[in-house]
Amino acid sequence: MDKNVISIRIMDEKCETCSCLLERRTLLKAALGMVLGLPFIDPALAQPTSPAAAPPEEGDQFVFAFGDKKGEIITPKDLPLGGPQVMAYPMDPKTKVVKDGSRLNKIIIIHLDPIELSEETRAHSVEGIVAYSAICTHQGCDVTEWKSKEKVFLCPCHESEFDPKNGAQVVHGPASRRLAALPLKLVEGVLVAAGGFIGSIGPRRSY
Repeated sequence: MDKNVISIRIMDEKCETCSCLLERRTLLKAALGMVLGLPFIDPALAQPTSPAAAPPEEGDQFVFAFGDKKGEIITPKDLPLGGPQVMAYPMDPKTKVVKDGSRLNKIIIIHLDPIELSEETRAHSVEGIVAYSAICTHQGCDVTEWKSKEKVFLCPCHESEFDPKNGAQVVHGPASRRLAALPLKLVEGVLVAAGGFIGSIGPRRSY
């Protein structure tokens, strides 16, 4: 066989090998880029993977998140005037699905004197009952404590305090933002969400 023909065939084979290697490198780079990109997706912005992880929306009822009444629907009579707050999850009244598939759906509900509420807070309340995200805006702990004398929520992790009478504004501690509010209404004597959360839930993430 002609030496020139052999040389051309060898060159062609080398080119095909190089082409394959380049394609593989391109695919590997693309895959690596996808993998590296995954941690930068904010889980709070990701689409819910199930109905139980969907955020609260207008029409949702509320059920007790813990305790002897866990899963039972919350009514105004379940909320003592002046606190403390009750920890709740939203529930789709049509499907009866409790939206406890995401901790971002934890809600604190409290009954206060309507006269004590600021004008902005009163607009999102019903008969003095207000609801907020239970996720602290400092480092994402659950806001579980109530200071009855000061009438403020207390996050036990780093002692941030929030005033439910005034839109859950920060009154003390390292948190820099108020808790997200959830507007309420009454439907046949049952507490119902009048819309989704107002404001950002939990700490802001910086990447």
